[in-house]
Amino acid sequence: MRDLCIVGGGVAGLAAAIFTARAGLDTLVVDGGESILARNASLENYPGFPDGVDARQYLQLTREQARNAGAEFELGRVTRAEPVTEAALEEGFVLETEGGEPLEARRVIAASWPNSDYLEPLDVGRMQRGNKHFVSVDEGGRTAVDGVYAAGRIADEPHQTVVAAGHGAKVALAVVYDSEVPFYQDWIVPEGYFTGRDRDVPPGCAEIDAEERRERDEKARARLLEAFADPLDEEPTMHPSVERD
Repeated sequence: MRDLCIVGGGVAGLAAAIFTARAGLDTLVVDGGESILARNASLENYPGFPDGVDARQYLQLTREQARNAGAEFELGRVTRAEPVTEAALEEGFVLETEGGEPLEARRVIAASWPNSDYLEPLDVGRMQRGNKHFVSVDEGGRTAVDGVYAAGRIADEPHQTVVAAGHGAKVALAVVYDSEVPFYQDWIVPEGYFTGRDRDVPPGCAEIDAEERRERDEKARARLLEAFADPLDEEPTMHPSVERD
């Protein structure tokens, strides 16, 4: 049984996976195959990219970051989620997928596009608006069912990449805090930041010396230079309702 299963490999799900995996939770992302962001012609309002960034390149790099953090991925679509034992939610949940083996996890983050029919057996508290069913959550993304969370658009967050990323991270931290993993904050600091004040380095934090900081910086710059050396061949995905010749 996994510590966490994240349903949805878009921005919210990927951001959540980065934080939970880095915190030490055994994290599986069930990716339905395409993020809505892939329809974006040019992502131009995400902080840190003054002239914008190719949305598909951004998604590729974010998936790579989640994998580097330790998250694993499975391609598929979740069709049903229910408790392993009806009377004991702490025993976790089982997720049915199209054509795949059932998946079990102690906690679940729903981070998919707002078609939440697969959550209906859990009675998490859904709101219908048009043809979409959003999930009611508290400030940490917790639903009415202990152990089940929702992040991003399915949690009725605004339809913007930076919001989805931020909400995914916020919900991930709620999952970490609700788990038994010792955690203070995901923070990499200079050597001596804590120990120089006679403090232990808190769980989730790390101190690195100047040499390691330079090595990490060089690795990061080299990876980005490689990623952006040439444009991607991938084209934006058109909305399925648009007729094409």
